[in-house]
Amino acid sequence: MEQPGEERDMVAGVVDQWQRERPDLTQALWPVEVLARIQRMNRIIDKYLKAFTAGHGLEVGELDVLLSLRRSGPPYALTAGALLPAAMVTSGAITNRIDRLEAKGLVERVRDGADRRSVRIRLTEKGHALADSVMEDHLEHYAGLLAPLDRAQCDALGAALRTLLVAHGDTLGPATAS
Repeated sequence: MEQPGEERDMVAGVVDQWQRERPDLTQALWPVEVLARIQRMNRIIDKYLKAFTAGHGLEVGELDVLLSLRRSGPPYALTAGALLPAAMVTSGAITNRIDRLEAKGLVERVRDGADRRSVRIRLTEKGHALADSVMEDHLEHYAGLLAPLDRAQCDALGAALRTLLVAHGDTLGPATAS
């Protein structure tokens, strides 16, 4: 909750309005305090990502594909279907992203030697270098977004959000020892 003299955010104003108009809902407004702030922060992150990726000659979805391929490890190649779960988009959207990245020389389609029907999307040298460069900048900018919080607050927030995501089915399955 807010402390006296603390700067108020837009959500506090929304809650105030509801409390004024429907005082009977005051005790039920607590989810707005959390979820509306997550929604607003998501919009801020989206705005940041659009500007950040545009500065690198990419779209947000293209960055997602590049970084997914880069973190997949050698040979930095995945099928379009393997890119779908993390992207949370349709297969058509993935195909469009791949087409744009291929036109920029950042990825290439490679037929699987064992099964010629299977096509893998592989980073080119240019795509690999761009992914590495962009990832370093991306982490620096993400840290800037979180700068008002200390590391313990970030860890607690991350753990709380993980609990919510898992509870709503956004999972990989049980963790395994590395």
